[in-house]
Amino acid sequence: MSFQKPEATPSSPSPRIETLAIHAGQPPEPTTGAISVPVFMTSTYVQTGPGEHRGYEYSRSQNPTREALEANLAALEGARHGVAFASGCAAATTILHMLAAGDHVIAGDDLYGGSFRIFERVMKQFGLSTTYVDPTKPEAFAAAVRDNTRLIWLETPTNPLLKICDIAAVAEVARRHNLILCVDNTFLSPVLQRPLELGATMVVHSTTKYLGGHADVIGGAVLLSDDKLAEKLRYLQNAIGAVPSPLDCFLVMRGTKTLPLRMQRHVENARAVATWLEGLAQSGAYGHLIERVVYPGLASHPQHALAERQMKGPGGMISFFVRDGEKPALERCRSILRSVRIFACAESLGGVESLIEHPAIMTHASVPAEQRRQAGIGDGLIRISVGIEHIDDLRADLEQAFASS
Repeated sequence: MSFQKPEATPSSPSPRIETLAIHAGQPPEPTTGAISVPVFMTSTYVQTGPGEHRGYEYSRSQNPTREALEANLAALEGARHGVAFASGCAAATTILHMLAAGDHVIAGDDLYGGSFRIFERVMKQFGLSTTYVDPTKPEAFAAAVRDNTRLIWLETPTNPLLKICDIAAVAEVARRHNLILCVDNTFLSPVLQRPLELGATMVVHSTTKYLGGHADVIGGAVLLSDDKLAEKLRYLQNAIGAVPSPLDCFLVMRGTKTLPLRMQRHVENARAVATWLEGLAQSGAYGHLIERVVYPGLASHPQHALAERQMKGPGGMISFFVRDGEKPALERCRSILRSVRIFACAESLGGVESLIEHPAIMTHASVPAEQRRQAGIGDGLIRISVGIEHIDDLRADLEQAFASS
């Protein structure tokens, strides 16, 4: 069975992303005509003789459901190759296994806690070193390059401070020094940002988030167009065994079908919530509670102009800072997170449900406290993932939580 993206013909343009989301990698199943890709729940495949098979030997190495997902995600990111993993962390770890002991990585200093943990507490003991720089300054990446540097790792927007990195400018640094540039595109999805078009070597996703979109699956993916790197990545994936189950692949594909629609609503709601929060802070209604709001779609964001140029939408993630008052900021944050009724106090992001969390205690607890403070991840920081519920209900829920804090 072959799952490929629909190709453009001389009489038709290349399909748009809304069409690719539904059809790329997912033609009707040839035996029955099933419109949904079957879930091939098999560990092995019968061969007609030793080494005589139909392209499938063992499901750690190949699985038709996984191949369909990989083709779908590659089409969405504009890549030639897609490699699906059991989680975003599995994808990141396998990428780092492409390097060798003694190699050096440059990464932004505002980074998902799980990525930091992989760099510092897993790969460091195998001789991989990482330098962290200000992701808003492309020149900082250039200044950090060493003779043994092999990889630049970007998040943009960053997690949780939503800093924007100029992908094209950092890609030029990577090109000059013959480095791999890997961009974590989880916060935006290919609907809102396509890093390969801006010069990235590869894109990584936690498909758990917006791509899956329903908080019911764990997964990851790497999308790239370099044939040699793709071959090496697949070899490592098979050797390490960091593969997703066929059912997990099916669930992510179910999610990508509605991805463009969901991202539109995420952006609409997040823009409305961020504008409202900033208004509360500036009007005085909750100025005693909310210090400032961080959202790339606000004119107050330091990289607002870059965000408008580089991204097709500011995304569904918002961060805001709570002030110290009669109660310390940490205590006020705890009260807000305990008081919400529609927002769920939970880690993760990108699902249809709105989530709220405290990075210093939850998603970034693995980052040392001093390093968190230096990066600006203080006790008063709250991060929210704005879902697709009715906007009036989301605002009302936050306001009642603020009132009790």
